[in-house]
Amino acid sequence: MNTRKTQSEWKLAELAEEAGVSPRTVRYYVQRGLLPAPPFRGPDTVYGEEHVIRLKAIRVLQARFLPLDAIQVELQRLSLDELRKLAESDVTPTPPTYGPTSLTDSQIVAPPATGPRPTTTTRYQRWELIPGLELHVADSADAKVRALAERVRALIEEFQDKEKP
Repeated sequence: MNTRKTQSEWKLAELAEEAGVSPRTVRYYVQRGLLPAPPFRGPDTVYGEEHVIRLKAIRVLQARFLPLDAIQVELQRLSLDELRKLAESDVTPTPPTYGPTSLTDSQIVAPPATGPRPTTTTRYQRWELIPGLELHVADSADAKVRALAERVRALIEEFQDKEKP
């Protein structure tokens, strides 16, 4: 028998596991106001069904690439029944489609002419760090800028490695 279906109270670790997030994330969401604070403090703190529903709804909204501020607005706007329906919907992200990873001269679109046109065209490399997050680096960027871009890419990779089970 699956006890998760009938459970109405969860300790922090149980809640995090049920929703597929870390306990740290739960505490952060409470701090940010995305989740209501639990009714008890200390070792007897328990979370209820609303917390599970909200956490699952947050995951669905994140899969839709909404930032936390927009998610907070949605959570405030929706009733508990609407949140429950949202929480039960598909969590699979639908990433936006992107063009090629490096732009060619024919793909660079110049801004509308408002004065004398520049005589040179700046070319950029497009780095897709993760789905939904890009970094554009000018071919003319100096070594410090390129080193910074590489460090950002390395930080993203470290973050992704920590998120893997």
